[in-house]
Amino acid sequence: MNLIGHLINGQTVSDHTRTQPVFNPATGQSTKEVALAGKKTVEQAIAAAEAAFPAWRNTPVIKRARVMFRFKELLEKNADVICRLIGEEHGKISHDAAGELQRGIENVEYACGAPEFLKGEFSKNAGPDIDSWSEFQPLGVVAGITPFNFPAMVPLWMYPMAIVCGNCFILKPSERDPSSTLFIAQLLKEAGLPDGVMNVVNGDKEAVDTLLHDPRIQAVSFVGSTPIAEYIYSTAAANGKRCQALGGAKNHAIVMPDADLDNVVNSLLGAAFGSSGERCMALSVAVAVGDAVADQLIERMEIAMKGLKVGVYSEKDNDFGPVITLQHQQKVVGYINSAEQQGAKVVVDGRNLKPEGYENGFFVGATLIDQVTADMTSYQEEIFGPVLQVVRVQTMEQAMQLINDHEYGNGTCIYTRDGEAARYFTDNIMVGMVGVNVPLPVPVAYHSFGGWKRSLFGDLYAYGPDGVRFYTRRKTITQRWPSANVREGVQFSMPTLS
Repeated sequence: MNLIGHLINGQTVSDHTRTQPVFNPATGQSTKEVALAGKKTVEQAIAAAEAAFPAWRNTPVIKRARVMFRFKELLEKNADVICRLIGEEHGKISHDAAGELQRGIENVEYACGAPEFLKGEFSKNAGPDIDSWSEFQPLGVVAGITPFNFPAMVPLWMYPMAIVCGNCFILKPSERDPSSTLFIAQLLKEAGLPDGVMNVVNGDKEAVDTLLHDPRIQAVSFVGSTPIAEYIYSTAAANGKRCQALGGAKNHAIVMPDADLDNVVNSLLGAAFGSSGERCMALSVAVAVGDAVADQLIERMEIAMKGLKVGVYSEKDNDFGPVITLQHQQKVVGYINSAEQQGAKVVVDGRNLKPEGYENGFFVGATLIDQVTADMTSYQEEIFGPVLQVVRVQTMEQAMQLINDHEYGNGTCIYTRDGEAARYFTDNIMVGMVGVNVPLPVPVAYHSFGGWKRSLFGDLYAYGPDGVRFYTRRKTITQRWPSANVREGVQFSMPTLS
């Protein structure tokens, strides 16, 4: 059986102490094994990064950017291979994998602009014959811990920016679908990145804890569930590290009485069920304002959902595939059971879906649940599966209160034709990423991604301008060259420009 190793100092390394099976979620079969890095292996990667840092930080920024230009070309050239690897281990349909990769490539494109955004600031004659300027210097060795649901895109949120800013990087991807992540990292070497600047260690909590406690790691980026994000943030902070930890979500869509329901239905189908709902930006709750809107929405969604196709990644006509593991399949089904037991109505039931030829796969069909209330477990917690719940309220204020009261604040949207309502919503909703008739308001690469409340631990968002700030620290230099012919007196008070 194929063993997936690590990438350390430009070489493939296998740690045979512990391994874990990697499954094809469409078939339910294990086809590979991944080596789980122990403390010693992770420390080997950190040492390689630390050794590579002095030369890399002093590499001219234009040369660092040129590596990213070549990297972008290689990502595009190898897109079919990357999408196949994602499909085999994640189950994501090929067109969805291609979309994920493209969003990752856009972050590489942004990183290519490093010579511009790392220029710093300069003020001549800030005082008498005094010049002052700011530089943005790299931190050193930094780490990223990424989730299974976007094995290409989320790592590309992190290391292109970190590396182009002059840092060296340790990536700990999900051990559930590591092949595409490792393959992409190897393309960086092909693009001309020096050995040791980018390292990948596959592993579990032992690898994570090593990264969090090692004093050579200066900063940690994380994307995953809220309980783990909170642990990552608190542990990293306790060890003196800079940290951004993006957590879970419960994204609501308010459907107003004036909304175009045909467009709403099409939007919700993709936003709720795309990628099997395994997105932190998935719309998992539709809040219908008024019973008339709710009834029409349920009726139209039920009809539309009959046409959804679920199956294997390689069949492009499929809309979405399986969930990641058998355990996660059981967890999602458990949430559906819970909603039903607590009084909700399962309108479209995906609990027993078994596509022909893939009966042993980890499938959950598109599920629609009506009459959900805020006290239900399925409403309060993140399901992370192809489940859309409908909550009925009577006013927009009640809908917004539901969203603002929830512990998560990642993404939300409103469907309406009323500009006044949309403006009030965007101004007053307590959520980090907001859409108006846009179901997945994921910021483009030259903005930044992050939620509010318990969806984000840390002060800076991922990628974009906040990514530059996160992976650099400002140094301000004030410089004066006094005349050799002038003797200056002692000054005990604070210098001012009075």
